[in-house]
Amino acid sequence: MLRSRFYSLSCLTSLSSFTSRLPLLLHTHHLKHHHQHYLTRPISSFSHSLLRSCQDVQTLRQLHASLIVSAGFEPVFIASKLIALYTQFDDLESAVLVFKVLGEPPHTVIWNSVIKAHIDLGFFDLAFLLYRRMRELSVEHDGFTFPIINRAISSLQSDVSIGEMVHCVAIQMGFGWDVYFCNTMIEVYAKCGSIDNARMLFDEMPHRDLVSWTSMISGYVCVGSVISALKLFNEMRMELEPNSVTVIVMLQACSIFGSVIEGRELHGYVIKKGLMIDGSVKNSVCRLYTKTGSVEEVEKFFCEVDKRDVVSWNILLSFYSLSGDISKVAESFNEMQREVIIPSIQTLTLVISAIAKSGCLSQGEMLHCFAIKTGMCDDIFQTSLLDFYAKCWELGASVKLFKEIHCRNSITWSAMISGFIHCGHFKEAIELFQQMQVAGLEPGAEILKSLVVAYTHLGALQLGKGIHGYLIRSLYYSSEEEYLPLKTSILNMYIRCGSISAANNCFNRMVVKDIVTWTTMIEGFGTHGLGFEALKLFDRMVEEGIQPNSVTYLSLLSACSHSGLVCEGCEVIYSMKWRYGIEPDLDHYTCIVDLLGRAGKLKEALAIILKMVVFPDSRIWGALLAACRVYGDRKLGEYVVQRFLELESDNVGYYTLLSNIHAGVQKWAEVEELRRLMSEKDLKKKPGWSCIEAKGRIHGFVSGDRSHHQVGEIYEVLGCLGRKTQDFGYVLHSCS
Repeated sequence: MLRSRFYSLSCLTSLSSFTSRLPLLLHTHHLKHHHQHYLTRPISSFSHSLLRSCQDVQTLRQLHASLIVSAGFEPVFIASKLIALYTQFDDLESAVLVFKVLGEPPHTVIWNSVIKAHIDLGFFDLAFLLYRRMRELSVEHDGFTFPIINRAISSLQSDVSIGEMVHCVAIQMGFGWDVYFCNTMIEVYAKCGSIDNARMLFDEMPHRDLVSWTSMISGYVCVGSVISALKLFNEMRMELEPNSVTVIVMLQACSIFGSVIEGRELHGYVIKKGLMIDGSVKNSVCRLYTKTGSVEEVEKFFCEVDKRDVVSWNILLSFYSLSGDISKVAESFNEMQREVIIPSIQTLTLVISAIAKSGCLSQGEMLHCFAIKTGMCDDIFQTSLLDFYAKCWELGASVKLFKEIHCRNSITWSAMISGFIHCGHFKEAIELFQQMQVAGLEPGAEILKSLVVAYTHLGALQLGKGIHGYLIRSLYYSSEEEYLPLKTSILNMYIRCGSISAANNCFNRMVVKDIVTWTTMIEGFGTHGLGFEALKLFDRMVEEGIQPNSVTYLSLLSACSHSGLVCEGCEVIYSMKWRYGIEPDLDHYTCIVDLLGRAGKLKEALAIILKMVVFPDSRIWGALLAACRVYGDRKLGEYVVQRFLELESDNVGYYTLLSNIHAGVQKWAEVEELRRLMSEKDLKKKPGWSCIEAKGRIHGFVSGDRSHHQVGEIYEVLGCLGRKTQDFGYVLHSCS
């Protein structure tokens, strides 16, 4: 019978061995035979001390078993402690069993303990069901019951009506003006967004303690009403002195909402009241200055802090990292170690994230070794390491770390997908996303944005449309401004994948558009040869009050170049300088040279280069050289190549381009000489590659590669297409 009772309890199904079950079996047996003595004797101080000394669940079970067989064991007084300890070790099944074997209805304290156990471990729905059962059995409530229930409501931040119902029941049971209950009720109303109800309760309380004031102030901060919080803080000082907790709440509010003046006033109050001896207060003041102050103010305050702990250093490291001062991050980390402050895993995560921005592989590897040596290596730190190695082009190390992370969340998957994309491994990124879907994880906005980038590079239009549809179905488009970068990425994907009509439809449906969105669409029209449409869109953008920037003008000039709009292009660069005061840079001049070169105005293009204030680079000479090749100007082409070789003497592309110019005018001796020079310098041109999407799969092709399983059919179709073009009078050229 005992055995069947044991296995009927679902809470024991996860226990791994008979040894681990033994204490609970003995416990069940004892309780069934001694139920009449539950309320007779208190737990001994010796037993209480033994329970407090337990460091792991196995020790607790052994002690539990010894208490059961001892004569002095009285379960009702020890059950609450046992439930709390099992909860502390994440063993909810054992905690529930302790409760179940007591039978119904057990003591109020036991009900409170088991409900609290569920809340502590995040099982809020089960906690509410237990409380419902407690009410059905008419179990008496005490001063802790409702505050425990309020914790669950605050954690869920659910509908305020649930909090109101609990409030009504508490009033009916006589707990309406219990200070502890009222304090938790204020928190419930604030977390549920009903700050007016919280203030009404606060004002009606006949007695308010320090926690009451702090809870109400925290409520105002929670809903973003810093002015109301400051006003109440000043009122509080008229009745009683705030403690360090209240001050920390106010300092955090000023940090979050950038209240500079109020923050400095609070700092003065902290010094005046002698609260700077509290380490948490000091760190909160430091955090305030990192959010609202200058670098000088942060460094000055930090130097004045006498006893700096690891939290203090983490705040400083985070400040330098966010401001992009990577050298200061490394310097501070070294100084922290010189002060013999043991870094936390948060410290290492901050430092590796900063090093990832600088791309210094050796520093990151040393930090990785330090983490392994000290045993500080959790999933968050490993994810940061994964991102670091990917940004340093060490993709193999990133993949290895990804496989070692056991609990992968969406951030981990996103980091790995972004790593593949950063290193140009777009197909692997897509395959990893498919594995993520199989694992049942919902992709976040960052993952989807990275995926759109991959589809854009591969020209995978159908897959990109699939992501667009997923975004619409998942209501990612419900917030216009929040997801604007993602929408702009979708727009760019349609442009790069050749569907300008879909891009235009997507653009017109966007309610909110920033300068990046407008510029992307202007560039899209330009790359598709729709120069006039690009100019019209630019005029429309200006009419809607959007101020163009240098990138917008670059896209507009490129559009004019691709469409051969010489006069319009000259007008654009004129208005850029004299209407909007934007000084053209080298990129803008390169577009003008390309525009003139495409129109056959080679001398004018050369004059632009020679008269420029800025020093010409290889790109602008390349634009002119391409025009020389098209129009067969060998003399100017040779001059341009000489300028090229002065800038980049080992660039194989320039040699190839000059070779093609000579070949175009039948100068085979010069072609042969260039080939010889390329061979002597061991200059090899990387083979071209392309890819095509078919039925949801990406097929990649490299020049000269015949490894595809359908290569025979592919070349047969290409041959057929070649013959068709020749029939229409076109001549095929093979370029080196």
